[in-house]
Amino acid sequence: MEAAGHIDARVARGLCVGALAGVPIAIKDLMDHRGRPNSYGSSGEPAIPETTAHAVVRLEGAGAVIIGRTGLHEFGFGFSSENHWFGPVHNPWDLTLSPGGSSGGSAAAVAAGVVPAAVGTDTGGSVRVPAAMCGIVGLKPSHGRVSLSGVQPLAPMLDTVGPLARTVADAAAVYEAMAGDDPSDPWSVPQPVHRAQGPADLSEVTIGVPRPWTDLLVVADQHEAFRAWLEHVSASGATVVELDLPNLRPSSKTLDSLYFEAANVHRSAWVENPDQFGPEVGERIEEATKVSGEAFLDALAWRRSLRAEAMRGFERVDVLATPTVASLRKPIGSSTVNVLGEEIHYAKAKAMFTTPVNHAGLPALALALPGASQPPPSVQIIGPQWSEQRLIEIGIALEKSGAVAVAKPPHWRPGEVGGNPERTA
Repeated sequence: MEAAGHIDARVARGLCVGALAGVPIAIKDLMDHRGRPNSYGSSGEPAIPETTAHAVVRLEGAGAVIIGRTGLHEFGFGFSSENHWFGPVHNPWDLTLSPGGSSGGSAAAVAAGVVPAAVGTDTGGSVRVPAAMCGIVGLKPSHGRVSLSGVQPLAPMLDTVGPLARTVADAAAVYEAMAGDDPSDPWSVPQPVHRAQGPADLSEVTIGVPRPWTDLLVVADQHEAFRAWLEHVSASGATVVELDLPNLRPSSKTLDSLYFEAANVHRSAWVENPDQFGPEVGERIEEATKVSGEAFLDALAWRRSLRAEAMRGFERVDVLATPTVASLRKPIGSSTVNVLGEEIHYAKAKAMFTTPVNHAGLPALALALPGASQPPPSVQIIGPQWSEQRLIEIGIALEKSGAVAVAKPPHWRPGEVGGNPERTA
């Protein structure tokens, strides 16, 4: 309220205010905000940072009001946001379901209408997966586009910071405020940030469907919605082509690639006291410590081949399109989901279409599709590195054409069990 009061005072005096003046925004509880406790979703005593994360500094500089911190998967190392220490984050569409992770609290806060936008981090899909599972928009920028300074790392060569919102334009406004070079961040890349200029002309857009990646197991309603979406965008003027990109899909090297970095971040704490980690995350860290340097180097070579394969695709198309997740519904407490009669680990179902994007360093948007299911199906569109402006303009055009939905908060009924939207986040 004090921050909002300062903005009102500036407006009253006729002074300039930022593009996000007065907009309430929630941030994931692993980003530093000076003087506020930062738990990282972990068991330890919260840290009280003396400085603010660079991305949050830029948000506040644009006039945004940070109103709170959101729940997450412990240390951002997972896809469910079922936190061993704080309890699970609930999905506003169905409180028995996970909102996805690891930025589940940020997605739930937006989907429930608590805030118009929130910030999460995405190392393997942790913005786009919860965006999909909560029926909203999530943007994962190119690696190096938004500063990681003041953000708890998971795998620094893959980590990104991105917005969650109910419309593409809202996500774009938050992204454009956060993006920019930060010399204090070794992963930051000094690339110009261009503001989106409105909807793209879909008749000038070519969308590639990468196969066999898009042939992976996907629940029937998701598969049907994706195919219907391709027909819709084609009817709206876009050109849709299928591409044979056999190397652009998940690999067994994915875990070696991410786990080696995660082990480097958490190894000393693990050796000192493994019981400080929750059972699921502790098991992952233990596995991560077993990844050899040789396996990691091999995984780095795979990352390069993945990016090269994507570049081959972008020689023919503007964006690639896949489902965002293989399955939208993950019951809280369950470790598996059923996909076409096959029980698979929930993390595999959530990550198969998002994780390769991080390893290739590319930007991507998760968008909700029209439909009666709750939450609605979701599509992911992927652009070349540094193409956020074009990706946003295409996303706005898809909203305008009706090919993707503008998210609305679920209808909350007083007295409903757990029916307070603030509790879900």
